[in-house]
Amino acid sequence: MKRIVILGAGESGAGAAVLAKVKGFDTFVSDMSTIKDKYKTLLDNHQITWEEGSHTEALILNADEVIKSPGIPNDAPIILKLKEKNIPIISEIEFAGRYTDAKMVCITGSNGKTTTTSLIYHIFKSAGLNVGLAGNIGRSLALQVAEEHHDYYVIELSSFQLDNMYNFRANIAVLMNITPDHLDRYEHCMQNYIDAKFRITQNQTPDDAFIFWNDDPIIKRELDRHGIKAHLYPFAAVKEDGAIAYVEDSEVRITEPIAFNMEQEELALTGQHNLYNSLAAGISANLAGIAKEDIRKALSDFKGVEHRLEKVTRVRGIDFINDSKATNVNSCWYALQSMTTKVVLILGGKDKGNDYSEIEELVRSKCSALVFLGLHNEKLHEFFDPLGLPTADIQTGMKDAVEAAYKLAKKGETVLLSPCCASFDLFNSYEDRGEQFKKYVREL
Repeated sequence: MKRIVILGAGESGAGAAVLAKVKGFDTFVSDMSTIKDKYKTLLDNHQITWEEGSHTEALILNADEVIKSPGIPNDAPIILKLKEKNIPIISEIEFAGRYTDAKMVCITGSNGKTTTTSLIYHIFKSAGLNVGLAGNIGRSLALQVAEEHHDYYVIELSSFQLDNMYNFRANIAVLMNITPDHLDRYEHCMQNYIDAKFRITQNQTPDDAFIFWNDDPIIKRELDRHGIKAHLYPFAAVKEDGAIAYVEDSEVRITEPIAFNMEQEELALTGQHNLYNSLAAGISANLAGIAKEDIRKALSDFKGVEHRLEKVTRVRGIDFINDSKATNVNSCWYALQSMTTKVVLILGGKDKGNDYSEIEELVRSKCSALVFLGLHNEKLHEFFDPLGLPTADIQTGMKDAVEAAYKLAKKGETVLLSPCCASFDLFNSYEDRGEQFKKYVREL
């Protein structure tokens, strides 16, 4: 019997373990951290052997194949030992793709992928398609393949997930943009990160679709280099050479494969970055053959994504916006660009090799004060202090950061949590960071 070992027992790993067990493999799960109770129960219910708090090498290095959770770095000691023994290491998505013939709609990009993925799923679901949501959001793809049947899966893919995908094929691949992110995982080499993102197009055929932002200089430069076989569907803010989706005369227009149009003001999501998200989602739905009226309705009634430019409340004339999902500098750039009032910006956390020069001009023009929230704020002080803005340095937690921002903000201004950084210095996740922000804002 073939032995499958799963490293990491979160949503991805636990789901992969269930699918492996259902398919008759000798299955073992190992996690260096503590496994959440709900995943222990899931594993126990399927009689899957697991361990937590350590990796027992004797039980791992005898695997025929290893499924690695995306959060485990490629230079982790156990990964290096697996590579020494030439044991194949794949992702949960790669594994799950072997056992379903569903159409795969896959979305990646440095920014906008969660909103675009959620919007595509909303359109497909609203139109009555049998669709699952998976990847970085939603439930584990492997668990859904093990327990359910869907005709379509809409999957958000990080670069980490793409790293260990080899034969998986996206029928519709969406690449929103490429800006520096996670460079600490890519040897601080931008090209390594770019190549990871372009893995979404591998194995595509001329029958498949590749949707991308036409104005992204990196994507345009790399198109020829990656030898993409899929049909190209570029989108842009305005009509230009090559773009098949754009805005003209205040109207969203898609020219392929079926002509589609709707008034831009009817889009539920506002702002330039959300226009791109809506265009990519509209093309995807168009390619799936969804009726125009269903696409229009879903694009106009979508509710947005939690922790992404989420309006929390107004306290004494000061608006509070939760953009905790902004874990890189470019994402914060989009948030600041969309602000129509002066901003007290809360930023900081686990730096991933950030270059803050991208937001320097927006901070100069839009921010009235800055709150640095993190255990190590030296880099933030070094870059932003010369701008001469009032600042607060908070190393204790979100409660103090919210109170500091509230004191710095004036009536008519906005307090924006858009951290530019990962959350793992003071918080369990960006969701935890956003939830704490909302909690303490509501207690003001």
